[in-house]
Amino acid sequence: MENILAKHGLAGGYCNSLTAYSRYLTREVNIGDIALGGHNPIRIQSMTTTDTMDTLGTVEQTIRMVESGCEYVRITAPSIKEAENLANIKKELRFRGYHVPLIADIHFTPNAAEMAARIVEKVRVNPGNYADKKKFENIEYTQDAYNAELSRIYKKFIPLVKICKEYGTAMRIGTNHGSLSDRIMSHYGDTPRGMVESAMEFIRMCEDQNYYNLVISMKASNTQVMVQAYRLLVETMAKEGMNYPLHLGVTEAGDGEDGRIKSAVGIGTLLEDGLGDTIRVSLTEDPEFEAPVAKALADRYSRRSLELEVQNFESPVKVQSHNAQLPTYSPYEYNRRITTPVQHIGGHHHPVVMIDVSKENLKDPYFLSSIGYNYSAGLDKYNLADQACDLAYLGDNLPSFSFPGNLKQVYNYQTWLKLKDKNNCHPLFSLEEFNTTDHKDEFLNFVLVDAGQLNSLAIYQLTNAVLILKTSALHGMAEQRAFFVALQEQNIQIPVIIKRTYQDADADHLMLYAATDIGALFTDGFGDGIWIDAEGQNLSLINSTSFGILQATRTRISKTEYISCPSCGRTLFDLQETTQLIRSRTDHLKGIKIGIMGCIVNGPGEMADADYGYVGTGPDKITLYRGKEVVKKNVTTAYALDKLIDIIKDDGNWVEKV
Repeated sequence: MENILAKHGLAGGYCNSLTAYSRYLTREVNIGDIALGGHNPIRIQSMTTTDTMDTLGTVEQTIRMVESGCEYVRITAPSIKEAENLANIKKELRFRGYHVPLIADIHFTPNAAEMAARIVEKVRVNPGNYADKKKFENIEYTQDAYNAELSRIYKKFIPLVKICKEYGTAMRIGTNHGSLSDRIMSHYGDTPRGMVESAMEFIRMCEDQNYYNLVISMKASNTQVMVQAYRLLVETMAKEGMNYPLHLGVTEAGDGEDGRIKSAVGIGTLLEDGLGDTIRVSLTEDPEFEAPVAKALADRYSRRSLELEVQNFESPVKVQSHNAQLPTYSPYEYNRRITTPVQHIGGHHHPVVMIDVSKENLKDPYFLSSIGYNYSAGLDKYNLADQACDLAYLGDNLPSFSFPGNLKQVYNYQTWLKLKDKNNCHPLFSLEEFNTTDHKDEFLNFVLVDAGQLNSLAIYQLTNAVLILKTSALHGMAEQRAFFVALQEQNIQIPVIIKRTYQDADADHLMLYAATDIGALFTDGFGDGIWIDAEGQNLSLINSTSFGILQATRTRISKTEYISCPSCGRTLFDLQETTQLIRSRTDHLKGIKIGIMGCIVNGPGEMADADYGYVGTGPDKITLYRGKEVVKKNVTTAYALDKLIDIIKDDGNWVEKV
């Protein structure tokens, strides 16, 4: 299989291999006495939410973070007074016996960065707002004018580089999708390429000073943009002989289940490709809850062999095809794999959700409420939720009540054959069964195939069929991706439902693992459906995780999306409380994206990726956005949510809760 990928320039480039797990080797960077990159483990970090001037509060929270698994702790330094107070925080931590490396988070203020670099082990700067500007102005630059701006930034930035060299301080060049400068936006647009070039400009300035103690990040709240930017960054660095370690994170991921799934989709997709040297999971929760999630993601890869070969992919799928064409797959941009729809699966239809209900009490229609079908006995009808699954697998078991018409039933082939009433019921075949029998469903058939059988598999022009693709490989995402690329190589346009089986995984790990394994494939444009098989787990969890993965990959929107930052010392209101309040009144607005930002650092930029924004701009003051456009400034907090809802209503996007 590797030869197919290499032929089209997809092997190498941004990772060691697309078909085998292999950690991408990066430069080792020392941050205090904990080294990052190289052959070191994937490091875990988070960020304080306290006021940096509150020395004891910040120290206490830092200790809780360390005890929850943080190996680095980041603290905001919005001005020189906070930067100076980092010395007091560090002194108190050392006095208490905690030697965790500290990282100063810098935006807008070079003098704060220069002070912090003399105190802490690492500084983080954002190229979009460090000596650059963002006013959403579209400026046409000549090459000379562009170079003049770079020269101006160089003069502002180099003093920090020299201080870092002198004090042995590391630096993260952290690009955020939401804070690309007007200069970058005007030249490259709001794109992953713009994110990469924003960082590369600063990296080149550092190298010009022979300073290499760098870590790089490409954060975005949109998982597709985030993944594409990191891949493009690695490829770009490799072309210039660089291999700086990567800090992974999905910014403004949100809270609860949504935040965990979204983080796992973005971070996990890159970890699957062997990328990533340190992780920060950004949740709108207390920071000590972030490290365990990040650690659960990282630990999965510490258990894998650095060179785990996926089963024999030397040759493509054996097929009968008369229209072979080049694959459309590119890891740097999203293109959904082209398929010929079979009923409502594939083509331009949104991905479907399939769930195994065969172990449930099939005499009780009320169990269907956990997968989105609420039964009313008085009316003898079902009410569909926004997250109502599409396909129910019953195996060899028959229900004693009528299923809702929107929910298709799938039975093992031999059981399906015996059904007297096959209306809305469809068979699941093995490939051998499908190819050797004439008794098939007229409209829709499911064929179970194993991605590991790629060499021996003979997939013919299956009529009215949808593949269900399973894998038992430890590095199953790569095995399934190889299968998809082989289908594209042969121009086989059969829809595919991705199936993954998880045994003995608790609820939290199931959510993270499935979001990684299946979310990675949807991020790459593969998959027309999702089937999470986890015997013994709650159906409601499986259903919500399935829809959450599709929401996080933006391939099927079934609920309101909240782009909420995790809070820090800059935050001007209680983010957790405010997010929950906004959620309580807007969580029925399917398809609407609402940004909730504690300050203006990334607020206006991230609003461009949201439909509406709620941003703290001063004590007890909120500014409301429509996209990146300011609609109302400095609204008193008590009235801000009502005003936001008024804006949504004025746009005709409001519906009343049922």
